[in-house]
Amino acid sequence: MERSSELSWAGKGILQYDVNHQKFELTRYQPSIELAPFIKHYWIVRWDLRDQEPYQQTILSHPNVNMVLEDGQARIFGISRITSTHLLKNKGAVLGVKFTSGGFYPFWNQSLDQLINISIAADKLFGEEILALAASIQQANQVYSKNTETENIRWVIQLENLIKRRLPKRDASGEKVNAIVDRIKNNPHITRVNRLANEIATNPRTLQRLFHRYIGIGPKWVIQRYRLHEAAEQMDQGELLDWANLAQNLGYFDQAHFIKDFKAIVGKSPVGYINTVNSLDH
Repeated sequence: MERSSELSWAGKGILQYDVNHQKFELTRYQPSIELAPFIKHYWIVRWDLRDQEPYQQTILSHPNVNMVLEDGQARIFGISRITSTHLLKNKGAVLGVKFTSGGFYPFWNQSLDQLINISIAADKLFGEEILALAASIQQANQVYSKNTETENIRWVIQLENLIKRRLPKRDASGEKVNAIVDRIKNNPHITRVNRLANEIATNPRTLQRLFHRYIGIGPKWVIQRYRLHEAAEQMDQGELLDWANLAQNLGYFDQAHFIKDFKAIVGKSPVGYINTVNSLDH
């Protein structure tokens, strides 16, 4: 079981990662070749904050469904339109699966727009074995482990085997969605749906239907979310940016709309966010 090599995107979506990553350990593992069309990676977060204050981490989600095993429970989380927060306290570990953008639909066979901002019980799709694995992880958190890497790999292999037993047929449309989302992520010049549609030789309405079925949300949202990840990463360096230029790069017509949306999604203005980063860094 190999660790994921997506180092350039290691902290994207984890707000203020550079300042706060010492509070926890995040490890990612690649899926087997058989599962690669469906699963982006497995991830494990561990923390030990005994004798420390609890820590609240804010996440700006990617356009992906995640399955999370934590506190003896297993749930499947759809995309969150705004940030989500996670409280870390005492000692613990969480095991998760990040599905590819088009990879969860074949398991569920329903439009993903029904999962936006909600979660469902994972055992509905993956059986009671997923709850047994979640319970074993919760139990392991209560004892000291000399080799967390070995334990991590054991958990991931168990989870992958559970998923393999319910593996659907490969889905050409889902894999097309994966390729389109990778194109958006890796090409910052894509800031408009029309431009994306032209580049992949389709029309915007077809793209809309495809994204809503397989991801649960439209291509405009996906484009802006990836550009927002890039902006947040720059802000995490404490940089005061050219807001007008940034707004244009994110696909906004003016700076005011960008600031309004940023505050609605993140909970504070861009300048307020940078001030928070600088205060944490000092």
